[in-house]
Amino acid sequence: MFSYDDYREIIKIIRESGRGMKYPEALNADSFVIMRHDVEYSVERAYELSNVESDLGFASTWFFQITNNTYNPFSRRSVGMIGRMRDAGHTIGLHYALDGETDMEKVREQIPRHMRIMSEMLGFKVDQFSIHRPPVEALRCNFKYPGLINAYQDDFFTFAEEITEGTELKVKYMSDANHIWRYGYPDRDNILNHRRVQILTHPFAWCAEGYDNHDNYKALIHEKYIETIHSIDDECKDFKEYLDGFLGASINLR
Repeated sequence: MFSYDDYREIIKIIRESGRGMKYPEALNADSFVIMRHDVEYSVERAYELSNVESDLGFASTWFFQITNNTYNPFSRRSVGMIGRMRDAGHTIGLHYALDGETDMEKVREQIPRHMRIMSEMLGFKVDQFSIHRPPVEALRCNFKYPGLINAYQDDFFTFAEEITEGTELKVKYMSDANHIWRYGYPDRDNILNHRRVQILTHPFAWCAEGYDNHDNYKALIHEKYIETIHSIDDECKDFKEYLDGFLGASINLR
């Protein structure tokens, strides 16, 4: 369920619906299917998944953190990949992490500031955002700003204090959080039979092989290990003598 082949089938269904669009278009649309990506852990995995979309003539929205501990969106390599994604027609936005902040008024102030920082560093305007692991308080606030788009604002997402079988959901929302499809799998029934749909993926969960959760993390950690070794080698002249030994070392993750 998490291979590139699986992902291609989802995109094909969205294209078949004729309602695939991004947030600005969906804002005034009677029906839509939005594909969104919150990028955790790996810019590389996001870039690879974006290429899967591009090969199908599809483009979606990708939200990156600027306070993530496992990647730097402003590194030379990341800026290059993100720039190529944008050149291919994808939209780049901010994946805002509260980082423990509980004061929603401070959050309201910080989001535009982080977007300005991201815009300055990437060299183009960033005007869309999603919230990382949004607490109920943040969803309840329904943050809206002139000229900016919130992936969780009530135009694209239905918030209810308590969801029961009788709760009317104006938007069908599906997410692959924790390597599990929550609120339904984006198959033909769930995509074609709902007027308004928002689909969220986390690109680190997807790869050509479609690993299960454990093996996916194992592969991801190995990728980050190799990336770290090459980064150290690029920065430190005295690392060359150790390079082959570290590259040949195996990671035993049970």
